[in-house]
Amino acid sequence: MAGGQSRSSLNKPCILLIVIAGMERFAFKGVASNLVTYLTDVAKMSNSAAAKKVNNWCGITSMLPLLVAPLADSYLDRYTTVLASSSLYVAGLLALTSLALQWPWTNSADKSGFCSSLSWSLNLISLGQAGYNPSLQAFGADQFDDDEELPSSKNDQSSKKKSSFFQWWYFGICCGSLLGVSIMSYIQDTLGWGLGFAIPSIAMAISVIVFRFGNRFYTHKDGEIIHIKSLGDHIVKAVKAATSRLTCGEIVVPTYTNKSNVVEIELEDRPLCQQDSGSKDGADRKSENGINFVKILKVVLPLMPVWTLLLMFAVIFQQPATFFTKQGVTMKRNIGNNFRIPPAALQSSITISIILLMPLYDTFFIPFVRVFTRNEKGITVMQRMGIGMFLSVIAMIIAAVTERKRLDISRNLVTSSETVPMSIFWLLPQYILLGISDIFTVVGMQEFFYSEVPTNMRTLGIALYTSVFGCGSFFSSFLISVIENLTSTRGAKQNWFSDDMRKARFDNYYWFLALSSAASFLLFMVFCRFYRSRTITD
Repeated sequence: MAGGQSRSSLNKPCILLIVIAGMERFAFKGVASNLVTYLTDVAKMSNSAAAKKVNNWCGITSMLPLLVAPLADSYLDRYTTVLASSSLYVAGLLALTSLALQWPWTNSADKSGFCSSLSWSLNLISLGQAGYNPSLQAFGADQFDDDEELPSSKNDQSSKKKSSFFQWWYFGICCGSLLGVSIMSYIQDTLGWGLGFAIPSIAMAISVIVFRFGNRFYTHKDGEIIHIKSLGDHIVKAVKAATSRLTCGEIVVPTYTNKSNVVEIELEDRPLCQQDSGSKDGADRKSENGINFVKILKVVLPLMPVWTLLLMFAVIFQQPATFFTKQGVTMKRNIGNNFRIPPAALQSSITISIILLMPLYDTFFIPFVRVFTRNEKGITVMQRMGIGMFLSVIAMIIAAVTERKRLDISRNLVTSSETVPMSIFWLLPQYILLGISDIFTVVGMQEFFYSEVPTNMRTLGIALYTSVFGCGSFFSSFLISVIENLTSTRGAKQNWFSDDMRKARFDNYYWFLALSSAASFLLFMVFCRFYRSRTITD
């Protein structure tokens, strides 16, 4: 159980879980941030194919929680879900590491077999993340001393604490992301992909061990402490119940109680389906929990306009790991005579800007804005998301102008060298501005989707937030395919995403994203004038 805490600070379990989340982000970013380079250099994919592969994988990774979250909320407590899904997560990372270690000694001509093994490894990571991330974040939000610590927001004090938790949670995962992007991209480019994937695997395994042995510090909302030996039994029972009982469109499973271990799988507050009385006698009454799809739809559908208008922000969110990185490959990256900056390492500037500027949000920005808004929080959640969306539009305009400058220089070169005499640090403004936009939009999204659902559906709320980026990844791949087809010349492979970076037109693509995002931002502003918080607590 969690100990006492200051009314104005996070408690020890929250801090521990933020550290664990940071370790997970180190592992994930250590793989994802430089994956496009691995696909083009090792798997020999084209720029567009590699970008679509990365986008699709990120899309699957972010969308799967939307399917797993209702099961986690209904049939498994969050602690159990984290432990079960983390085993799949680690297995996927180990499989990817094994593939990278074996590739130099296997038949390099067997490209189809390699791609198949790679897809299996990445999909296993996605499946593990589906239960791990939303459950871990919701479990972290559960660590306050009482259920009223994080309500939907009926008073300023609790609302400020909720905002503080999500802000520091994002700060923690940004610290992990920074280490994953900066350190692992250098190791992968210089020391090899085997070691570059092995270190994230080890880090993730350590985080799981730390989470397991930190159990005595956690607050379990229903009072249960689940022992590792009973983990498999709960999963088997939940799966059997979910597949064997269908009534009136609802999947129903009885609550399992083990008096000796004080283990009880139940929902917080009201279950997602109505409770059944087994008999008229209260002593014989047996409650049943399950997934009420009608209730889920009633909660989710009013949130879909906001969800939809955030998709273009999610598309922009994919650019640093794909086309921004490919831009950096062609630019001057030398520092001194011996050191070359890995192109993917520039993604660390996003997280550095977040880490440096996040503390300033509370200490300077909020007090300054509070003078004008007369709002205790400074700005509302909707206003916070809107500011970030606007900044992302500016970032893409800067990216388009910078890319145009790179193209002009490359086309004026006398030699056919792939390296343009233009420093990679020209890309820093677009990276930093995206980092600042993340402080507003991403943190606001987490708070919004967590707050606008009932307390017993908080895992689903977090999954809705991640699914924005999942659909954004798929939508990004779709846009690349459509634009690739529309801009291809007959009988040639030249298009906006040409493998020849002297002929590619990333600048046009960035202008397209800027205009599309500007339209989404304007619609978002109009919608915010009519939207009213639902403030659901049951």
